[in-house]
Amino acid sequence: MEKLIQQLKEDTLQSDYAQKKLVFGEGKQNAKICMVGEAPGGDEEKQGRPFVGKAGKNLSSFLEAVGLKREEIYITNVVKFRPTNISPKTGKFVNRPPKKTEIAFFLPYLMKELALVQPEIIVTLGNVPLKAITGQESASIGDMHGEITKTKEGYQLFPLYHPAAIIYNRSLTETYDADLQILKKYLHM
Repeated sequence: MEKLIQQLKEDTLQSDYAQKKLVFGEGKQNAKICMVGEAPGGDEEKQGRPFVGKAGKNLSSFLEAVGLKREEIYITNVVKFRPTNISPKTGKFVNRPPKKTEIAFFLPYLMKELALVQPEIIVTLGNVPLKAITGQESASIGDMHGEITKTKEGYQLFPLYHPAAIIYNRSLTETYDADLQILKKYLHM
């Protein structure tokens, strides 16, 4: 993993993203489960770790619900830096979805990262990682959540709504909880 991180650092320095602070994946090598989000947020950028902000708190609840601890999984993002815009209201940086060019730049590194971890199952958190890993622009979390499928690389894939989704849309809580129960059954087979 260290070689991959070093290569990514070097390649990023030669790119449009040279000034960005990178946040790498972390966790257990050869983990049974790998969780993939879209990109770090502000807290993740500050701490240099994935899923430590509000979504990280929801992630901790998610892990508890399926009987896992953070140290038992590997967690990463498609894009390795915080994509931002400047808010017209506050003049401060705010999160934005990653651009296709950003996803395209980081996707080869994500796929190498997955090949090194070799998880039994990949849990995508939201549409961005689902589309990136499947390679299908038409893939939709609304259509695919809670169902186990296979990727062209042979990984078991379990799409979930992003943990932050239930912060902004409480009506997804029941769906999210039901999906977690499906995942829990699968993990304990």
